Amino acid sequence: MTVSATSSLTATTATSTSSSSDSRTTLSSTDFLQLLTSELQNQDPLNATSVTDFVNQMTSYANYTSQQSLNTSMTSLASSFSSLVTLNSVNYIGHTVEAKTDTAVLSNGTASFGYSLSSAASNVSISVKDSSGNTVWSGTGTGNKGTNSFTWDGTDSSGNQLSDGGQYTISVTATDSAGNSVLNYTTVTGTVTGIDTSTSTPSLTVGGVSVSASNIIGVTS
Repeated sequence: MTVSATSSLTATTATSTSSSSDSRTTLSSTDFLQLLTSELQNQDPLNATSVTDFVNQMTSYANYTSQQSLNTSMTSLASSFSSLVTLNSVNYIGHTVEAKTDTAVLSNGTASFGYSLSSAASNVSISVKDSSGNTVWSGTGTGNKGTNSFTWDGTDSSGNQLSDGGQYTISVTATDSAGNSVLNYTTVTGTVTGIDTSTSTPSLTVGGVSVSASNIIGVTS
């Protein structure tokens, strides 16, 4: 339907919307009702909007309102969930935990790691790398099904004692008699000393390393 009055109104509305775009970029329910009312007031009485078109427009408005309400509810739910995760994370402070990660800080001349195997391994090779990616130590480990532990004494392959405070990453290769990998994941054990809530998912400081709260798999003390 083409009506000059409606066209004029559309142009005026578009101009008004454009001029206020700097301060508002979303269409409110009041805006929608004003547009709908203006259309009804300015339509051609000899060629009025069909009932079907009118119902479709009202349905679009209902869907828009429902979507706005849903978005608000989801935002509120996400905020509440984040607060709950943060509150639960506080309970870890001061406790020694085991977490899925591969990095630990050398402290008092040692760093404690662990790894999980889906089945017994025939060969287990372990390497430790510094923060620059250089391999400082390599050797073998136990191949028991399930949880295995490894404590590195902080010495490099030449027997030199490395300084405390550096971050070191463990790499584990575990295979069965057929040469298939049986490694599930690696872990570190350390005391939780703080919480970082600067991101959407809170993280814990475990032995000087940032670990996602979702990666905590056990509390040992």
